Amino acid sequence: MDISCIVLAGGKGSRLGHNKAEVIIGGKSLFQRVLCRVSFLKSEVIVVASADGLASWPAGYSSHKVVADIYPDRGPLVGIYTGLTTASSFHSLAVGCDMPFLNRALLSHMIKVAPGFDVVIPRVDDMVEPLHALYSKNCLAPIEDMVERGDLSVHSLLGLVRVRYVDSDEIDRFDPEHLSLFNVNTPDELDRARSLVEQGAVVNDKC
Repeated sequence: MDISCIVLAGGKGSRLGHNKAEVIIGGKSLFQRVLCRVSFLKSEVIVVASADGLASWPAGYSSHKVVADIYPDRGPLVGIYTGLTTASSFHSLAVGCDMPFLNRALLSHMIKVAPGFDVVIPRVDDMVEPLHALYSKNCLAPIEDMVERGDLSVHSLLGLVRVRYVDSDEIDRFDPEHLSLFNVNTPDELDRARSLVEQGAVVNDKC
């Protein structure tokens, strides 16, 4: 299936004290690791950043589309909206720039089951992961209406479109430890990510 990839890099990294995308784990930045793990898609990559982040974006990544949030400082739903607006494909994979252990097999499975749905999203214990999900352009109009109402909740969007949930037992087939859903927001999570890489705990980790 033709698909674009949206990397959300708009967070300020306030809990880490600096830009998360540039944090180094095992000799590579978080952003480099994410790019490596989605490279198998061989699709366009759209990086959605804040206006401040866009101004200071590293020149080495100029081969990718880097765009600023259409509605600044409004959260991840608007980042997804910005990416979908820019994407050339009908479906897009949206991931956070702070997810170093994205799992190719799980992502491939999510893409495989996407036809007929507007969102394909992991769900663990009734918690969804909106920055590890597929979205179609059919989400654009509902998100526009939500923004006008001041509702920026991904959960609200899921009640307005066709959703395919990928539950824990399904995730377990590809990623039993759910490391693909792990993101780095705090110093403790950064320490854990570095420890996993150092210990070789991530199987077939070429990124």
